[in-house]
Amino acid sequence: MVALNRLYQDIGNELKSLLKNGTYKIGERLPPERDIAETFGVSRTVVREALIMLELENLITVKKGSGVYVIGLPDETLSEHDKLIEETDVGPFELLQARQLIESNIASFAATQIVKSEIMELRAILEQERLILDGGSVDDYSADEMFHIAIAKATKNSVLESMLNDLWQKRYSSKMWDKLHSRIQDHSYRKKWLVDHEKILQALQMRDAKAARQAMWQHLENVKQTLMTVSDSEDPNFDGYLFESIPVDS
Repeated sequence: MVALNRLYQDIGNELKSLLKNGTYKIGERLPPERDIAETFGVSRTVVREALIMLELENLITVKKGSGVYVIGLPDETLSEHDKLIEETDVGPFELLQARQLIESNIASFAATQIVKSEIMELRAILEQERLILDGGSVDDYSADEMFHIAIAKATKNSVLESMLNDLWQKRYSSKMWDKLHSRIQDHSYRKKWLVDHEKILQALQMRDAKAARQAMWQHLENVKQTLMTVSDSEDPNFDGYLFESIPVDS
């Protein structure tokens, strides 16, 4: 099976070519993400993922509030281990886009299938999530995962549940996701995501498929925007431009 390059990998390889030919030398600062995005005609999320790829290869370093600096030059031969990571890893924003497309429809369908005992289970999970955050365990995503998986279970469709489990496993095994999170200092956004979860639960409780779809879509849009903003190395007031969003309803 031939491995297909993801868009961020293509951009990352273009940037590595610029390092190889001496366009940017060790110690020099790369152009701002916005400029790189305009040069290659892609969104800043793709550029962010390409830079994370180069960061994992120890070619660049990110200095908060200053920018991205070259610290190494590309090796012609990656180790088999590094090749495997590059081929199988998924960009965090690509992963979130997939979740947004899939989970908004899962939530919509779950609203038509959910029963009282599942509503009670979701309430208990949200209480657990609240206790985790109140206790300061900002790196504990167990209740977050349980909430999303429980909604998939409520569809009574094992294929949808399996798909969502797979997406969460991709997140946990992703070195790119870990690198993105290593840049984040302020985790107060987690409580905003809890509010999003409460809105999703309210829509499910009302068995309102349209509202459940919209609430889940907006929640994952908020996640994308939050992670893009809090991990930005250049501009704390970044405008949050991400993938083009597909309207949920006209």
